Amino acid sequence: MIGSTGLVLWWPELFTRILPGWSVNVATIVHSDEALLAVGFIFTIHFFNTHFRPDKFPIDTVIFSGRVTVDELKFDKPDEYERLVAAGELEKHLVGPHPRLGERAARIFGFTALFIGLALIALIVYTMLVGYR
Repeated sequence: MIGSTGLVLWWPELFTRILPGWSVNVATIVHSDEALLAVGFIFTIHFFNTHFRPDKFPIDTVIFSGRVTVDELKFDKPDEYERLVAAGELEKHLVGPHPRLGERAARIFGFTALFIGLALIALIVYTMLVGYR
């Protein structure tokens, strides 16, 4: 839906040779609603998987350091853990813990991103409920 209505909005002169003029207005409404729905869905799924999981709150710091504990690796990626153990390569990949300053900076960034994202979700819901008059 978002692709076809986007094409109508991109080339309205071409499409109004085939479709009536009011189809551009319908395409505008459908396109904006689909975009808000897609963004809301992506934010919701993303925030749950990266911020709202109790074991990852407020942010999964692996995105910045590439480091994950052995326990997390066993839980999140058991097949990879088993493969590394079976091949005897787990010891090669072990590194030290996260630096304290980096961990703190990641948590501050995580809370900031979380609050910005929640504000955007609230604005999307507000727009969907009262934005159209």
